[in-house]
Amino acid sequence: MAIGFIGLGNLGKAITQRLTEMGEEVIVYNRNKDKIKDLPYTIASSPKALIEECETVFMCLFDSLAVNEILSMENGILSANLKSKTIIDLTTNHYETVLNFHYAVNDKGGDYLESPVFGSVAPALQGLVTIVTAGKEEVFNACKPLLEKIGKEIFFLKEPSSASKMKLINNLCLGSFMATIAECTALGEACNIDKAKLLEILGVGGGQSLVLKAKTQKLIDEDFSAHFSNDAINKDLHCLQDLAYSLKRPLYTAAVPKELFSKMKMDGKGEEDFSSVYQLFK
Repeated sequence: MAIGFIGLGNLGKAITQRLTEMGEEVIVYNRNKDKIKDLPYTIASSPKALIEECETVFMCLFDSLAVNEILSMENGILSANLKSKTIIDLTTNHYETVLNFHYAVNDKGGDYLESPVFGSVAPALQGLVTIVTAGKEEVFNACKPLLEKIGKEIFFLKEPSSASKMKLINNLCLGSFMATIAECTALGEACNIDKAKLLEILGVGGGQSLVLKAKTQKLIDEDFSAHFSNDAINKDLHCLQDLAYSLKRPLYTAAVPKELFSKMKMDGKGEEDFSSVYQLFK
């Protein structure tokens, strides 16, 4: 049976391409129809029509507001009979709002797996992303073979919202690493060190990381076409602050990266790749 997929942004397109290459038939829905009219997939007329045709539907959307719209809109997912249906939500959701999605889908007889993706376009195309899932364990076990077609590392955390919290914590590392690498790059250039050589040395020294490996060429070429946008990391770091506030805990190292990416968004660079924060330091 075909797999449904909702949300064909940068990451969503990469994952649907991967699913197709792994032999899955994919039917898609996107709120902006113009963005998918040239893609080689059958296009459903609505989320309801999509889930009526597919037993399993992925969602890969920008935020919880978008997920709520897909669920609750006219002819949305919740307007369908969800018995024996599974929603695998790859979105990075707000850790509180995602609980509502669990309840809403489960109350309609369906199953909801909160499954945020760790990784961006390049690893997604190769099936190398990490996926952390929360929900019913038996549903996770049934879906794991499908998840393994798009992810290399798959983790299960039973408690609803724990996967979303883990994704936000991970993105504190991501945003902090990127900001530090960007500042190091600009500082090295100010010292008249060749940028490519500087990044090569950082890559075997203190800067060695998945972030540097993924973004070295973007920094050299100053090609900031989005794999993971400033808007997205900014949103995630704001959600992380909400999480820390709810726990009555300070966040020391998260504050500066959040404001750096807020500045990029304010400067009209929200849709650029988050490696473009380098421009602030340069």
